[in-house]
Amino acid sequence: MKKYYLGFDVGGTTIKYGLIDPELNIIESSSCPTLENKDGHILKSLKKITEEMMNSYTLLGIGVSTAGIVGKNGEIQYAGPTIPGYIGTPIKKELEELSGLPVSVVNDVDAALLGERLAGGAKGSDNVYCIALGTGIGGAYFYEGKLFSGAHAGANSIGYALYDKNTKTDYQKRAATLSLEAYLKRFDTSVIDAFEKAKAGDERFKKIIEDWGDEVARGVAEIILLFDPELILLGGAVAKQDEYLVNLVRRHLKDYVPEGLIQTQIKVSHLANKAQLLGGIAELVDILKKIC
Repeated sequence: MKKYYLGFDVGGTTIKYGLIDPELNIIESSSCPTLENKDGHILKSLKKITEEMMNSYTLLGIGVSTAGIVGKNGEIQYAGPTIPGYIGTPIKKELEELSGLPVSVVNDVDAALLGERLAGGAKGSDNVYCIALGTGIGGAYFYEGKLFSGAHAGANSIGYALYDKNTKTDYQKRAATLSLEAYLKRFDTSVIDAFEKAKAGDERFKKIIEDWGDEVARGVAEIILLFDPELILLGGAVAKQDEYLVNLVRRHLKDYVPEGLIQTQIKVSHLANKAQLLGGIAELVDILKKIC
């Protein structure tokens, strides 16, 4: 009988989940709402889905990608206001006790990076930094065989960097995709349409995209100067812009990094929404490989 991994991706509004075979194909996937985590709804949902999957399939292990900072015991150490009552949720402990299986719990940006290392744009790289551009901006760093999370699991909070006391804005307030989307509302234009208009030569939208790209590049420059990674991955839905996004950022980097110091390769993520599901099980896949 074939065995599968069960992967979860817990966000602010939905819980995505899927069965993943040993060849890393997602063979079945679905989602359910978080319901603002009322009465511990997220953990209850994870347990309920796990029980249902165990009744129908033979599982190798369970991987959970989640918003928030994950503590060393697989509990939620910190979560923002978008997921009320989530801090302290003992996900790893509860799922291990329920299933008797190995369980991995990782932050969603860490998971995106691990997923890309496992089967995407960062495959084979042992020195890679991921910047996720979305509602906010998250960071993750994989270095010499493991994730770098800092002494208190709070490292790579790149979104809060580059604070400007005059505008009272940080990096993510200026460079997150959500910020670009909010600015474009005055033109009744989506982010995707703005990129298309810029590519087509519309001068107004070219300037808007170039200005946003300049803000993105400022954060990328900090990562290059601080960590000098082999590779920087740009993630989030905007990664669909592919080489246009990479070239946009590269054009502006020269204004923030001295000549000769930009040796880091920049790429976009390849796996889109699959990255977190695969990244959640990455640790389990590595363990199984060592055993076998």
